[in-house]
Amino acid sequence: MRAKVEHPFLYVKRQFGYAKVRYRGLYKNTQRLAVLFGMANLMRAERLLPAS
Repeated sequence: MRAKVEHPFLYVKRQFGYAKVRYRGLYKNTQRLAVLFGMANLMRAERLLPAS
């Protein structure tokens, strides 16, 4: 179960270079992670769509 949960984090870290958290405030870090995970979801979904 653990590997299934940690896979999205690995994807964000590799694709966007987000290995360390910058101490810019908890709100800003939370917002940045939300955007990165949204972008990662879009990139993964793009691969699943058939080519037009």
